[in-house]
Formats: sequence, C-alpha cells, structure tokens
Amino acid sequence: MPTNVLHDFLYVGVFLVVGVVFAATPIIISWFIGGRSEGVKRAETYESGMPTVGSAWVQFSVAYYIYALIFLAFDVDVLYLFPVALAYDKGFVIRDFIEIVIFIGILSLAIVYAWRKGVFTWHQRS
Repeated sequence: MPTNVLHDFLYVGVFLVVGVVFAATPIIISWFIGGRSEGVKRAETYESGMPTVGSAWVQFSVAYYIYALIFLAFDVDVLYLFPVALAYDKGFVIRDFIEIVIFIGILSLAIVYAWRKGVFTWHQRS
C-alpha cells in the first residue's frame, strides 16, 4: 500500500481510539468513584422520587409510538435538506430547486396520508 493510504488509516485509527477513550473514561471514573448500594429499595422502580403506585408495566396507547415514529421520520428527512441547502447556489440552481420541491412534496404527501388515516387525532380514554 502507498504511504498516503497508511497515513489515512492511521488518522482513522487515532480518531477511533480517541473516541473510545472519551466514551469510556466517564463510565470508568464513575464506576470507581460512585457509591454502591444493595437492598430492597434498590430493586424498586424509581419514579422521580415519588413512591410508586401499582405496577411499572403499564400499557401505553399506540398513538405515542406513532407520534414518535412520524417525528423521527420527518426529523431525519429534514436532515437531508441541510446539505442541499448549503450547496444550493453552487451549480444547477433550477435542478436543485426542482429536487427540493419534489422532496418536500413527498414529505407533504406523507403528512396528508397520516392525517387522512387519523393519526393526528388524539383519543381520550374514558
């Protein structure tokens, strides 16, 4: 292999090692410094300092998960718009504008579809 390729792999390796060290160091330090506790209270469910009432295994409505998935999907989709917006005025302006309009149009169709299916209506339990 040429030395430039080895040089690039060395950079990647250094960044990988530094990333692992930065991620592992706080965990290791807290393990050494942190106190240890045992007992019955340790096994109980923690609810923001309040005594727990009932079981911790509560079934939630599927609407929460649908909201979370829709938010996550649109949040990731918006991330794809940033590189296009940054490179918008660098070349093919008309083509880039048409691509952005098509992309946002597809996102809008997904919102309309979810709206028509009743995903955004909140149902109260009686």
